[in-house]
Amino acid sequence: MSATANHYYNAKDLAKFPEIGRVNKDLADKFFAYYGAVMAEGALSEREKALIALAVSHALKCPYCIDAYTATSLQKGADEAQMNEAVHVAAAMAAGINLVHSVQMNNKIDELSI
Repeated sequence: MSATANHYYNAKDLAKFPEIGRVNKDLADKFFAYYGAVMAEGALSEREKALIALAVSHALKCPYCIDAYTATSLQKGADEAQMNEAVHVAAAMAAGINLVHSVQMNNKIDELSI
């Protein structure tokens, strides 16, 4: 049995992403047009957008995106320290987002304790 046989994600599947349109090409074409427009140079550089995408990839835990945006970030001129910092920003945001919900818990405790 190969090393990848027991995994849900296969790195080779990333190359199959364009196949998302095999049943509904019109919607896939619209997605890829939108995606291309979003990732193009604008108010943010392509490098900055690649770093954002890398951070989001980690936050949403997409191994395909992590692989793709690690390579893209390097290609766009980001270095390992910048990439690592972007991932830490995503981690800090995720922690803060989880922790801020404790206000909801505290509100409920206060409501039930009165």
